[in-house]
Amino acid sequence: MSRRFMAVLVAMLAIVLATTAQQKKYALYGVAFYNLENLFDTCHDYGKNDWEFLPNGSYKWTGQKYRAKLTNLSRVLSELCTSKIKAGASIIGVSEVENRGVLEDLLRQPALRDRGFKIMHIDGPDRRGVECAVLYNPRFFQLTDSCLVPYVYPNNDTTHITRGFLVATGKMAGETLHVVVNHWPSRAAESAVRERAGVQLRAVKDSLLRAYPGSKVIVMGDLNDDPNNKSVTDGLGAVHRIKDVKNNNDMYNPFWDILYSKGQGTLLYNGKWNLFDQIIISGALIGTDRKDIKYFSSEVFVRDYLLQQDGKYKGSPLRTHAGGVWLNGYSDHLPTSVYLIKEIAD
Repeated sequence: MSRRFMAVLVAMLAIVLATTAQQKKYALYGVAFYNLENLFDTCHDYGKNDWEFLPNGSYKWTGQKYRAKLTNLSRVLSELCTSKIKAGASIIGVSEVENRGVLEDLLRQPALRDRGFKIMHIDGPDRRGVECAVLYNPRFFQLTDSCLVPYVYPNNDTTHITRGFLVATGKMAGETLHVVVNHWPSRAAESAVRERAGVQLRAVKDSLLRAYPGSKVIVMGDLNDDPNNKSVTDGLGAVHRIKDVKNNNDMYNPFWDILYSKGQGTLLYNGKWNLFDQIIISGALIGTDRKDIKYFSSEVFVRDYLLQQDGKYKGSPLRTHAGGVWLNGYSDHLPTSVYLIKEIAD
């Protein structure tokens, strides 16, 4: 080998090493939401209308069915965000849980018991007994505060008491992050009721940003509306184009394009996809400077086992019951997730 050729190799190696040294490293964090579709235990909760989900109720909700539901849901939760992150999701908001006990049973399942998840749950006023909660991995999100902000009906009407806005405040990658988990009134109510929820959620978001200057907000949940409904666009004020995010107080909804451009949804009704399960982020999470945590991507979590494979409802989410028949499924909704990214300092 000639000296000249050796010199060229050494020079090339130096360039490669220099380039490698300049490469930046990043950490990725997963945040997800899943409507668990009636995760009830088999015992009556005093003051709650849970009679359907008792062994002698209309669903014949036995211990066998409850344990099967826990096994099924734990599989889904354990797989969320694992396509990009080996450790899975850092934060999972959930809805339609009866109480803290069902969450503890859920985290004891083999698929989840080694994940180290903690529970944030506050009993609410919903008369049917379905609430929201947050499951979080303290390795990646350190909870510092929590509260349940009530949904306020016009004229303080208490006829239709429903879920509030569950707020979890903590630190992710050293930065203050607020996660607000929602389950808005159902489609049986007038759209104005959900529009009111959007307005109230915006007020909650604004209050958090005033109380914690420079912090970031993620709102998530089953909104019982699609991304283009007024409750989301006007009430909450969520925009669907990043270029329309003008300041840290604005909200960006990445699931608009997922539904209207890609045709992906989270629940199927009369052959048409809806996307009620949204994750919407504040303007401070938008941008290309990743020295602080930023939005990276979003997705609907779809796997074949989550969908009916045949019959009249082929392609629909495989739910627990349908038409009075126990299907041993998962939920009538599909989960959603977003990924956040931050540059790792040397």
